[in-house]
Amino acid sequence: MGAHETSTDRSDKIGPKFSVVIPVYNSEKTIFQAIERVCTTFESKGISYEVIAVNDGSKDGSWEKLVETCEQLPNVTAINLIRNFGQHNANLCGFNHSMGEYVVTLDDDLQNPPEEIHKLIAKSEEGHDLVIGRFRTKKHSLGRRIGSKIVNRINEKIFSKPSDLVMTNFRLIHRSVVDRITSFRGTDPYIPGLVIAYSGNPANVEVLHQPREIGKSNYGIKEISKLILSMLFNYSIYPLRFMVASGFIVSLLGFTLGSTLIYRNITGNTVVPGWTSTVTLISFFSAFIILLLGVLGEYIIYITRSISQPLPYIQKEIRKSEK
Repeated sequence: MGAHETSTDRSDKIGPKFSVVIPVYNSEKTIFQAIERVCTTFESKGISYEVIAVNDGSKDGSWEKLVETCEQLPNVTAINLIRNFGQHNANLCGFNHSMGEYVVTLDDDLQNPPEEIHKLIAKSEEGHDLVIGRFRTKKHSLGRRIGSKIVNRINEKIFSKPSDLVMTNFRLIHRSVVDRITSFRGTDPYIPGLVIAYSGNPANVEVLHQPREIGKSNYGIKEISKLILSMLFNYSIYPLRFMVASGFIVSLLGFTLGSTLIYRNITGNTVVPGWTSTVTLISFFSAFIILLLGVLGEYIIYITRSISQPLPYIQKEIRKSEK
C-alpha cells in the first residue's frame, strides 16, 4: 500500500471528531490498557473518536496484542509496518490514515494519561490549531532531559519555535495542520518540527506526566544524538555555514602566515622552517579538508536517500475493529 493518502480522498469521507494516533514499539504489556483508557475517555463524554495504533517493527508481541485489542475494543485500527521506521514515520502513517477533525498523539507507555486529553480539547476551543501538553514534572531520565533541552534549542533555531512553547509528544493537532504535514515528501519527517512549522496559533496546557512503570525508554543517548544530527542535516544548512565560516577563518590564517613568510623573504629574514611546523600545518589543513568533505557528504547522502527512498514507511497489514 502507498504511504500517502491525499486530503482530497479524505474529504469525501465522514470521520469522527477525534483521531488518536499511537506509535507502538515493544509495548505488549501496556498498549491494551493505553487504548482501553482512550476509548473510555471519549465514550464517557459521548464524543466520536477513533484510535490508530501503528506497530513500528516491534520485536515483542505488540502486534499480536493489537490484533487482540481490535477484537475486544471498538473504533480501533491497527497498522503493522514491515520493519522499524522510527516514531516520527509511524506518526506520519497514523496521520495519513486518520479521519478526525483533530488528531491527538500520545506515547504507548502510559506516561501520557489518556484522561488528560480533555485538557488539550478545552484549550483548542480557544482557537488554537496546535495544543501541546506541558508536563508539571517530567519523569524522564537525566540523559533524556538534557537531550530534550538540546533538541529544544535546535527547534527554536530551525523551526522558529517560540521560546516559551514546550514541546512534547502529547499534543492535539487540527486537521488543517495534519494535512500540511502529510504533504511532506522527505524520508525523515520530524513531526515536532513540522507541527510548529505548519501551525499558526500553537499553545501549551499543563498536564500530568506519569513515571514509566514497565520497561525502559527507547530514547537513549544514541537515539537522541541521531535525532539531533538528522535535524541539523535534513532541515538546516547550519553545519555547512559553520564549515564555510571556519574555512574563511582558516584561509585568513593561511593568508596571514603566507604574507609573513613573503615579507621575511623580501627583508632577508628568511627562517628555514623545521619539520615540526611543516608537518603540523599539513596535518591541520588536511584534517580541515576531510571534515569539510564529511559535511558535504552528509548532505549528498540525504539528497540521495530522498531520491532513492521516496516512502517514509511501508505497511504490511491492517486490522480494524468489527464492533
